[in-house]
Amino acid sequence: MAQSKQGAALDRKKLLADPIMVTTIVLLITFLTLFVLYPLAILLVDSFVGDGSFGLSIFKRIFNMPSFTKAIGNTLKIGFVVGIASTLIGLLFAYVEVYVRMGKLTGGLFKVVSMLPVVSPPFVLSLSMIMLFGKAGIITRYLLHIYDNSVYGYWGIVIVQTLTFFPVCYMMLKGLLRNIDPSLEEAARDMGASRFKVFTSVTLPLILPGLGNAFLVTFIESIADFANPMIIGGSYDTLATTIYLQITGAYDKPGAAAMAVVLLCITLMMFGVQKYYLEKKTAATLTGKASRARMLIEDKSVRLPLTILCSLVASFVILMYICVPIGSLFPTWGYSFFPFTFKWYQLVFTRYKGFKAFKDSFVLSFISAPITALLSMIISYLVVKRNFKGKGFIEAVSMLAMAVPGTVLGVGYIRGFAGGVFHTGFLEELYGTAAILVIVFVVRSLPTGTRSGISALRQIDKSIEESAYDMGANSFKVFMTVTLPLIKDSFLSGLVTSFVRSITAISAIILLVTPQFLLITVQINEFAEKGSYGLACAFATILILITYGAVLLMNLFIKHFGTSKALKED
Repeated sequence: MAQSKQGAALDRKKLLADPIMVTTIVLLITFLTLFVLYPLAILLVDSFVGDGSFGLSIFKRIFNMPSFTKAIGNTLKIGFVVGIASTLIGLLFAYVEVYVRMGKLTGGLFKVVSMLPVVSPPFVLSLSMIMLFGKAGIITRYLLHIYDNSVYGYWGIVIVQTLTFFPVCYMMLKGLLRNIDPSLEEAARDMGASRFKVFTSVTLPLILPGLGNAFLVTFIESIADFANPMIIGGSYDTLATTIYLQITGAYDKPGAAAMAVVLLCITLMMFGVQKYYLEKKTAATLTGKASRARMLIEDKSVRLPLTILCSLVASFVILMYICVPIGSLFPTWGYSFFPFTFKWYQLVFTRYKGFKAFKDSFVLSFISAPITALLSMIISYLVVKRNFKGKGFIEAVSMLAMAVPGTVLGVGYIRGFAGGVFHTGFLEELYGTAAILVIVFVVRSLPTGTRSGISALRQIDKSIEESAYDMGANSFKVFMTVTLPLIKDSFLSGLVTSFVRSITAISAIILLVTPQFLLITVQINEFAEKGSYGLACAFATILILITYGAVLLMNLFIKHFGTSKALKED
């Protein structure tokens, strides 16, 4: 105990003797306080004193609105259904990949399904659903001759969100299932248990915390989603769309702030359970890696039904994504499908300022990506390698943005910076500029990069950096020449993830973007709402190509310039 106290005191002494490190910590705390905590704090202030006197009058007013209380019920209902459905489908896909011998075709479909949600805007499937199953849909109207259906509303949102978010659960659960020691399950099989009995009595209890974790992650994503309910929700309001309409339609900023606080409280509560209880429980249940390779199921009675079912689901999801580029080639959606034409692409770049939209989106994302990646690595380094009093604050606040819905953050930035910090005029010039959009992109992507950096840094022995310090290098020199090269795979991965997340973002920036800037996602949302599906598909197709190209280039870069061959062989 005494030795650990002495070690901590020595670390603090070293830290205070390093002005570069102290300056970095102060700047980082200032940035996180100003651009993460402050917008959320101002929402609370507005909610309680927005009408001029401190109290709950604004909350009473919004809870007396039937539309708001209905939106809360709708949001929770969708969140639970989407969370359960996405977790079950994700578990099925993960189980088939880890336990069943698949063919190359099925394996390829799985890879595509896991990749598509990463490189596409969040509302692409809503466009596809309308084009395939809407009143003028190819399948409903022209193949089945159904004219009175409506894909808009509750079921439309549920189906689209489930297909969008289940790959997240699949990727999470795949890692958990791989970490289960096969000998545990084989011992149960040797004692005469059926495969179903082994799954329910051995496998399922081991991954139960992980299932809860996957459910809550999807639940948070679902209730925070803005774009899909906005496009396919119709008159079925959710909290995210109600907040947006409260600002843009009713011009009720205090009311919108109070609504945002309600949504924030729900997501923070779920995030707290997921982050501080279920993640730790998952890590405690599954420690280390499987001791040996698993014997894959080859029994046709199990293999064929499972692979066929997963292949059909995967093929349907891929069809939904393919529908967007095909839809961009139709002459007039709902009336004439042939011959194919490029007129929508011509209109994108001639009448609708496509070049400006793609340039603005690309430049802002390109600026935010390296800032996010570097900030993530610095935060990860401080959290893992340094001991100081503000460490817990930096880690908690940097991860907090993961639980804050984009719409809530957007409202917080409007209320926080439109009149300056605490309405004093300080930093008022940020509002409506490119800088505030870049800051939002950075804040939204920071948690993902930080988690990746922390995982990478925990694998590096402390003695490697200490030897550099002993040779007289300062903290900046050590970080740039020793630490960063060792975690450059995580840095480059964070770079491309941040770029993709920024260029496909909409919920956080739709309230902040001004006519001075044209962003692709905002344009897609605008044309989809107007029913101009050809234009929306053309914008979305080009955006998918840009993001996929960025991911491909970055993966090639990581492959050739990432971790050295010698290190990989070790």
